[in-house]
Amino acid sequence: MRVASWNINSVRMRIDLVKKFIDQYNPDILCLQEIKVESNLFPLSTFKKMGFEYNEIFGQKGYHGVSTHSKFPIIYSNKNYWCNIEESRHLHIQLSNGIDIHNFYVPAGGDKPDPQKNKKFAQKLEFLREMERWSKTIDISQATILLGDLNVAPLQTDVWSHKQLLKVVSHTPIEVDLFSKVKNVCWVDAIREIIPEDEKLFSWWSYRSPNWEAANKGRRLDHLWITQPLVKSLVDAIIIRSIRGWERPSDHVPIIADFNWPRSL
Repeated sequence: MRVASWNINSVRMRIDLVKKFIDQYNPDILCLQEIKVESNLFPLSTFKKMGFEYNEIFGQKGYHGVSTHSKFPIIYSNKNYWCNIEESRHLHIQLSNGIDIHNFYVPAGGDKPDPQKNKKFAQKLEFLREMERWSKTIDISQATILLGDLNVAPLQTDVWSHKQLLKVVSHTPIEVDLFSKVKNVCWVDAIREIIPEDEKLFSWWSYRSPNWEAANKGRRLDHLWITQPLVKSLVDAIIIRSIRGWERPSDHVPIIADFNWPRSL
């Protein structure tokens, strides 16, 4: 079973890139974030033509939004608002093979890392606190995946410069601390299970850089976490860096995890 996550930064604008990605990497499950479209305007027929018979959309006009697409039957789905704000940021599905998947788009947090002066940053911190409380309700015996654009680069090797980004939103100590508290409840970082923590690893490169590849000032903002029942079945995990170089790309690239897990139970 191949599971992919990608902040697509407008699914309608980049639908051709989605097709190209599907053709080359053939995921069984594709979770998108920042789809930037209302649910009723989502290009659903295109995804069905790409082989995704089962689809759940949690859209929003112009902003945010998440969607999950599966070649395996989806037997349950749920859409959740966080921090008492009606923003489409969390979509939960359960597959016929017994795996729960939680697709998240955590708030970016704006530019100033000060919750008193920046409401977006305050929302992000509260969102992470809610994620910690919510994680404590997860059944640790259940095979569960939490993935998406979590908008925090926790490790020093998840950013191009630890020292220069300590006061930059996504790598500040308060974000990293809250993020670690969420993860430590019950989650295993599937990407770092495969790729050692001492290896530099990024999934996002700013549009502001005139030459993203040469500068390589990236951050690992996209994550795929699993509960213990899935750890032994984890086969591989990769970040598809080359996609950042495609024409009119998202500033994020897909992350993928492969599991030795049955199609159905």
